[in-house]
Amino acid sequence: MAGRDKKNQRAKAQPGKPSTGLGGPAALPSKDDVLKFIQSATETVGKREIAKAFAIKGDNRVALKKLLQEMADEGQLAGNRKSFKEKGRLPPVGVFDIVGRDKQGDLIAEPNVWDANDGAKPKAIVRMPRKSGGDERYSLGQGDRVLARSIRLSGDAYTYAVEPIKKLPREKSRALGIFRANTKLGTGTIEPVDKKELRSWPVDKGNNGDAKNGDLIRFDLIRGRHGAPTAKIVETLGNPTDQRKISLIAVHAHGIPDEFPEAVLEEVQRLPALALENRRDLRSVPLLTIDPADARDHDDAVHAAPDTDAKNPGGWRVIVAIADVAHYVRPGTRLDREARIRGNSVYFPDRVVPMLPERISNNLCSLRELEDRPCLAVEMVFDAHGQKRSHTFHRAMMRSAAKLSYQEAQAAIDGQPSAKAAAVLESALKPLWAAYAAVSRARDQRGPLDLDLPERKIVLDAQGRVANVIVPERLAAHRLIEEFMIQANVAAAETLEERRIRLIYRVHEQPSKEKLASLADFLASLDLKLPKAGQLRPMHFNEILTAAEKLPSADLINEVVLRSQSQAVYAPANLGHFGLNLKRYAHFTSPIRRYADLIVHRCLVRALGVGAGGITDSELGELSDIAESISQAERRAMAAERETTDRLIAAHLADRIGAEFRGRIAGVTKSGLFVKLADTGADGFIPISTLGEDYFVHDPAHHALVGERTRRGFRLGDTVQVRLVEAIPTAGALRFEMLSGGTKDMAAPARGIRTQRRDIGRMGARMGRKGPPPR
Repeated sequence: MAGRDKKNQRAKAQPGKPSTGLGGPAALPSKDDVLKFIQSATETVGKREIAKAFAIKGDNRVALKKLLQEMADEGQLAGNRKSFKEKGRLPPVGVFDIVGRDKQGDLIAEPNVWDANDGAKPKAIVRMPRKSGGDERYSLGQGDRVLARSIRLSGDAYTYAVEPIKKLPREKSRALGIFRANTKLGTGTIEPVDKKELRSWPVDKGNNGDAKNGDLIRFDLIRGRHGAPTAKIVETLGNPTDQRKISLIAVHAHGIPDEFPEAVLEEVQRLPALALENRRDLRSVPLLTIDPADARDHDDAVHAAPDTDAKNPGGWRVIVAIADVAHYVRPGTRLDREARIRGNSVYFPDRVVPMLPERISNNLCSLRELEDRPCLAVEMVFDAHGQKRSHTFHRAMMRSAAKLSYQEAQAAIDGQPSAKAAAVLESALKPLWAAYAAVSRARDQRGPLDLDLPERKIVLDAQGRVANVIVPERLAAHRLIEEFMIQANVAAAETLEERRIRLIYRVHEQPSKEKLASLADFLASLDLKLPKAGQLRPMHFNEILTAAEKLPSADLINEVVLRSQSQAVYAPANLGHFGLNLKRYAHFTSPIRRYADLIVHRCLVRALGVGAGGITDSELGELSDIAESISQAERRAMAAERETTDRLIAAHLADRIGAEFRGRIAGVTKSGLFVKLADTGADGFIPISTLGEDYFVHDPAHHALVGERTRRGFRLGDTVQVRLVEAIPTAGALRFEMLSGGTKDMAAPARGIRTQRRDIGRMGARMGRKGPPPR
C-alpha cells in the first residue's frame, strides 16, 4: 500500500501524467493537463492519443469525450476527435504570408491557411535566422511566402514569432480589383486589374466591407447563395482614380513597400553628422550635375580637365563624384534593412516610390547646387584616344558648381547658353565635351550593342491624366553622362578585383543558343547572315542593324535582335557584360536609388580603408542572396512601371472606342497579334479569331501568322491600321480590330502551328499573355 501511494505521488508530480485512484482506472486529466499535452505534441493529437497518454480505458472514454466537447464549446480546443489543437494556435511548422510591417519596421506574417472557426488569423513577428557572423538576414518583403517554424511568445506585443526555413514562390497574382458599388441594392461588382484574368466578380450584400465605389480592394472568393463563386472584400486599399494615384494598383499588386516604418524615419533623424575629416576636399572643383529637368535627387556629378602630364599629351582627367550614401546608411541598421527590402526606387509617371527616405534621397545625399556634400569620387586619366590609363578613388567633400538639365547643357554647347550655363561654359562644360569626344572614340572602337530603341515618356496634367506622350530627343549630353558613368562603373569593378574584395557585378550574358538559332533562321529569310555563336560579338549585331537601315523591315529587325538578348542581372560571379562588350562591370553610380550600388560603395570603403560604413564579413557571405533579391526587385519594378503606363494610356484612350490608329505589330503568338500604336506607344491585342475567314498558322521562325488558304499574313514589325474595340483602364488592356489586309503571298512555314478559330468572349479569354516580351 505504501509503495502504491508513493507511485501515485510521483505521478502527480509529473506534468501531463494522469492521477489514479487505489486499484481503479486512471482518473480524467484536468483541462490544463490536456492543453499542456496538446501544446507539447509534435504530431497530430486526437481522442485516441489523449486516452493513451493518460491511460484512460473503459467507461472513462465516454467521460473523456464529454470533457473534450466541453473544452471545444468553451473555445479552448478546435478540431475533431481525430485531430485536436488549441484553438487559435499556429502549427509548429507551416506556410506563412508576409502581410506587412509594424511601426518598428519588423515584418509581420500570418498563416496561409486558417480555419475561420478559430477566429481571426493570428499575426506573428518574423524573426530572421542568424548566420555565423551574428548579423541577421533580411531578404524577405511584403508579399513573400515562407515555410517557417512558429514560436510561442510570452510578455510580447505578439503571441507568436515565426522563423523562416525556406522562401516559397510568390503567388502568380494577388486577388485585387476595383469595386463598383450598386448603392440601391447594397451589392457590387469587382472589375479586374490583371490583363491575364479579365473577369468580373459579383459582390453580394454584406460582403463589401467598408469599400466605396472606385476603391482598389483585396478580395477572397467564396461560395454564393446558389453555389456560384462570389467575392468578399477583405481589405480596402484606397482609390486609384484619385489624382496621381493610378500607380497604387501596381504598388499593391506587386507588394512594393510604399511607406517607411516610423522606426526607420526616427533612425534617419539620428544619422551621423557630416565632417570633412579624412576626406579629400573637392569643393573648389567645378563639378556639375546634369540630369533630367524634372529630377529631384542628384547622385552623380562630373568634371573634366586636360591632363598636365607631359607623358600623356592630349589626355584628360575626368572626375565622377557619387553621393556617399554609405556614410549615412550603415550595415545592420533598420534603414539598411528597409533599403534592402525595396532593392531600388520605382519610377511611375505619377510618382516615385523611393528606396531611401526623402531626407536622404532629396537632401543629405542629393548633390545640391552650391551645398557641401560627402561623396565617393573616382578620378580617371584618359589618353588622347579615350583609352583609360589609370584611376584612383577618394572619399571626398564636394560642392556642385551648377545643376543643369540635359537640354540646358546641350543648348550651351550648341551656342545658346542660359545665364547659369554661361557661367560654367568655359570652366566646365567645354572641357567635358572635349573629354567625351576622346572617350567616345574608344567607345566606338569597343563596339557595344547599339540598338535604336527610343523610349516614350508620359506627360501628365494637373489631374494626373495623360496630357501627351513624347519621345525625348536623344542628345549628346545624354550620351556623355552615360559613358562617363560606364567608365566609373568599370573602374569600381577593377579596383575591387585588384584589392580582392568580393562584389556584386552587373552581368549580361550573350544570347542563348536557342535564341541565336531562331534569330539566324529569321535573318536568313531576309538574306542576312549571323556569324557562328562562338564568334559572336556585339559588333556583329551592329553590322546587321546597320545593314537593316536600308531595308523596309528595319524596325522588324531591331525588334527581333532585341528579343534575342539575355536579361541583365546582378551576380557575385563575373560573367561579363555582353551588351556593353566589357569584361567586368559593376553598378556604382546610383546608390540613392539602387541597393546594388550601395553594396559596391561599401566594398570600396572597406577595400580602400577610408572610414566607417564598409561592407561586413556577414554581408560578403550573403552576396548571392543579396544579388538574387535585388534582381527580383528590379524585375518587380519593371513590371509595375510597365503596367502603370499601360493603365494610364488605356484610360487616356477609353473614350475613343471606334477610333482608327496606325501602329506596328510588336508581338506574334499563336493566340493573336500585339500591336503598338505609333502616336502613344500603347500596346493592344488582336485575337486571331478576328483576322478573317481563314485558318492561321503560327510561324515562330519568321514571327508571323499566315493564312492557310489565302497566304495573307502578318509579321512582327509590319505597319498596320487598326480600330479600337475595347478598353479596360483598370487592367491597362486594349483590344483592337485589324483593318489592314496583311502581306500577300507569304510562304507557308515548314513546321507551323495550326490555330483554330474560336468565338470571341471577353478580352481576357484571348489575351494569352500580358504583352510582348519586356526589353
